[in-house]
Amino acid sequence: MRSRAIDGRLTRPRAAVVNLIAARGSGHFTAGDLADDARRRGVAIGRATIFRTLDLLLVSGAIERLDLPDGEHAYVACRASHHHHVVCTRCGRAADVPDGDLRNVVRSVERATGFTIGDHRLELYGTCPDCERAPR
Repeated sequence: MRSRAIDGRLTRPRAAVVNLIAARGSGHFTAGDLADDARRRGVAIGRATIFRTLDLLLVSGAIERLDLPDGEHAYVACRASHHHHVVCTRCGRAADVPDGDLRNVVRSVERATGFTIGDHRLELYGTCPDCERAPR
């Protein structure tokens, strides 16, 4: 996660949120997770600052929102190119998946429906290799 991804001023509280996200690694996270991380690390930022910073990071494309199977939503740090996500339902680890042949599927949907597709998002849920190997 790069701090330049935020439009506008990079204030100390915004930088703290970016650093908390970067420290989390490759898994998804919620605003509550970041608030807990801040509290544990003694970082003085409020929930409102966390939410506002997440909104800025969403707009800039530095993070994306995931709609989880249980109806909740979380966030994941992203690279700049168009991609999709695969998310482990056990540990929360997330990985970027390139668009690949999905462009052909989108074109096929356009032909079949008459819609002009402007954007799409795909989230796949399953179990990562580490969780598959681990006993339940």
